[in-house]
Amino acid sequence: MIAVLMEVGGLGFMTFAVMASMLIRRRMKMSTRLLAQEAFNLDHLSQLKVVGLIIRLSVLIQVVGALLLWCDLGPRYGLLKGLWYSVFHAIAAFCNAGFDLFGNSLANFRQDPYLLTVVALLIIAGSFGFLVWDDLLTFRRHRQMSLHTQLALRTGAVIMVGSVIVYLITERNFHQFAGQMDGFNRFVNTVFMAITPRTAGLTTFSYTQLSAAGLAFTVLLMFIGGTPGSTAGGIKITTVGLLALQTLATLRGRRDTTLAHRRFAQENVFRALTLVFISLVILSGAIFLLAETQPLPSHDALALVTFEAVSAFGTTGISVGMASQFNFLGKMILIVLMFIGRVGIYTVMFSIFNAQPHRQTYRYPEERVLIG
Repeated sequence: MIAVLMEVGGLGFMTFAVMASMLIRRRMKMSTRLLAQEAFNLDHLSQLKVVGLIIRLSVLIQVVGALLLWCDLGPRYGLLKGLWYSVFHAIAAFCNAGFDLFGNSLANFRQDPYLLTVVALLIIAGSFGFLVWDDLLTFRRHRQMSLHTQLALRTGAVIMVGSVIVYLITERNFHQFAGQMDGFNRFVNTVFMAITPRTAGLTTFSYTQLSAAGLAFTVLLMFIGGTPGSTAGGIKITTVGLLALQTLATLRGRRDTTLAHRRFAQENVFRALTLVFISLVILSGAIFLLAETQPLPSHDALALVTFEAVSAFGTTGISVGMASQFNFLGKMILIVLMFIGRVGIYTVMFSIFNAQPHRQTYRYPEERVLIG
């Protein structure tokens, strides 16, 4: 049942709703179609055909991942148990769920670079975003990737490399809690450490053992998350990439935000700013409520509460042990954060306010204000 729930949660309820509508050949209401468009981060309703690709690609990747994991887990646990472990953890990794059947996540596999590499690739595949996969699979035919895909890949690469460098610096005493290991295994664990906080939750160590700087950086990665239209949570890497490019353009005195000789729509910039602002407001409110309603042992525990709140919003599944101590109200706050983080800010707001896209036919006089 947990594996089924991970699959539904990872691919998204809207995926199955649209698929069911297609199977029974029933036309969806316009409001449902617009909600699905928002959930999948599509530009046009005609792109809903991507749902078929989502299902086929997801099944293929998870089957291949399970077979690769079975090559390692089969000899360890036997044919049937090894196969079940392989299937379960392939689903958990691809759907970025963070559940495991070992009891201590992947701590027993710290010095198993093969398994960690397969799991890391499944996590990346799940957090890529299905529109990115569609673009990559049809690249030979179109000869050009969309601006969305280029932004996602470039930003993801920068975050990945930057995360590895930061963790190599902040966790230079890694051996003190992970045990003695050679340079190669330490590097593999560091790369794995850089991948999982953005949404996956599978770990090879306890996050309570991280340095203060490493813990703070992990919070940032959890807040960022993965790619739109993927199984990941957070504000998404395209949001971060777009705002970074917008910041550079502003500092250079340019009006347009560009990448690869193409210009981003101003609507995208406004939506990115709105998304970050609403996310910060929601997280700030949640952290305040948790601090007010939970019996914290000390002021230092506020940092751990912040970690738990951002982890819930980013749907990472990572914990530093505070969540288990929360009372009923605290756990409900985390559940709401997880729901908003997985479904998406805009999807939730669209559902609540039933906003319909329309063009404003008038504009007020413009006036400048002081900023900064």
